[in-house]
Amino acid sequence: MFIAFEGLDGSGGTTQIGLFADALRAAGREVVVTREPSDGPVGKLIRAELAHGAVGDAVFGHLFAADRRDHLDRVVLPAVARGAVVLTDRYFLSSLAYQSISLGLDRVWALNAEFPPADAVVMLDLPVDTCLARVEARAGVRDRFETLDQLHRVADAYEAAITRCRRRGDRIVRVDARGTPPEVHERVRELVWPA
Repeated sequence: MFIAFEGLDGSGGTTQIGLFADALRAAGREVVVTREPSDGPVGKLIRAELAHGAVGDAVFGHLFAADRRDHLDRVVLPAVARGAVVLTDRYFLSSLAYQSISLGLDRVWALNAEFPPADAVVMLDLPVDTCLARVEARAGVRDRFETLDQLHRVADAYEAAITRCRRRGDRIVRVDARGTPPEVHERVRELVWPA
């Protein structure tokens, strides 16, 4: 099974993936935790460019599509084929949301049309101001999307992307991401992997 976790920066995706992975492993499942941008060569380039901003927005759509192809071929599809549960921190929906701001939804959709949907997408819903407060509280360099104005744009773009993905039949589970990490984890588990 292939499950993608999505949401605004600061919505808690990385934390929730860790908790979900621990629960699945405790139930005896093999779990592969990964992310996009990936840890592959194109993903590393994307991470560097997000921090430094030397590449224009129009290029990112192509870089993310190239990274996704490599990520699927190298990590996701082999793990799913052997029966593992793959949890990814961001996937197709993130590209549609973040890159459509500059490229438009149709263009980003076309760049990603060949990629299979995840078996389930966990959309962590959290107000923009709460996300920004979390981003500001953590140490490190913020990327170009981690401002109040940009997060509002991304939130709107996510809504358009979710509508389009649901039209093609994608399973998107919306989870209220307010509360403690264990509280949010319980909501995720109940909606995605009930006992």
